[in-house]
Amino acid sequence: MADNQNGSHTGDNTDAGPYMSSHNVNLKGGTTKDQASKFSHRFSYKMDYPEMGLCIIINNKNFHSSTRMGMRNGTDVDASKLYNTFKSLGYKVDIYNDQKCADIYGRLKKVSEDDHSKRSSFVCALLSHGEDGRLYGVDDCLPIKNLTSLFRGDRCKTLVGKPKLFFIQACRGTELDSGVETDSGSESSEETYRIPVEADFLYAYSTVPGYYSWRNTSNGSWFIQSLCEMLKLHGKNLELVQILTCVNHMVALEFESCSTQIEFHAKKQIPCVVSMLTKALCFP
Repeated sequence: MADNQNGSHTGDNTDAGPYMSSHNVNLKGGTTKDQASKFSHRFSYKMDYPEMGLCIIINNKNFHSSTRMGMRNGTDVDASKLYNTFKSLGYKVDIYNDQKCADIYGRLKKVSEDDHSKRSSFVCALLSHGEDGRLYGVDDCLPIKNLTSLFRGDRCKTLVGKPKLFFIQACRGTELDSGVETDSGSESSEETYRIPVEADFLYAYSTVPGYYSWRNTSNGSWFIQSLCEMLKLHGKNLELVQILTCVNHMVALEFESCSTQIEFHAKKQIPCVVSMLTKALCFP
């Protein structure tokens, strides 16, 4: 859905447009203390490959007039923060600006066909306008599923069993959240097994289905600001899903829209994490 310029003095805008075990698991990647050495590899991703992996950032700011999508001011701030954040975590980061649908698909298809055997993981950040289930290129929109499915286990063999992370800053509808008051304070070479082709994905959306996603024209989007801040603070001591819970907390409590248009004023946002990860992901 289209951007709304909601209060030029603050610049808040929207980006519309199979293993079972009876052992106790803990977040440090192990099981009960006496079994930790035997089972720890089952519950924590191996992240000590020669390379951390690739981080691809699709950063769409300027859209063709035929899409009726507005300029996404502030998205370059998001792209820069993501670049620095994932670079510091050891990823090789590439930014692609103002990509058409065919460009986005083509680039990710090429990456999915790379040899990732020496890489621990894969990261992709999609910054654009959107609708629920769809992302805008600068010329049109396409289903997000078309992009993520390129990395399924039956299509991208060298990432099988490795985490594939997608961070999606885009609107998923046109609903607004007014908020509510509250008073509440190592892989084993000795075994082989089959896993689902959709396993080991994580999708971190900036907002829940049906809702606007907010972006400040000066500071970038609420979600990417919070994601980069929490990765910086906790990337070395918490596993990823815990970090993303911190991101949810930050977006939910520390941000609220400020707009001269009453219908867009004092609105809230909550990110949405969809995880098919099968182990804890701890950055080395």
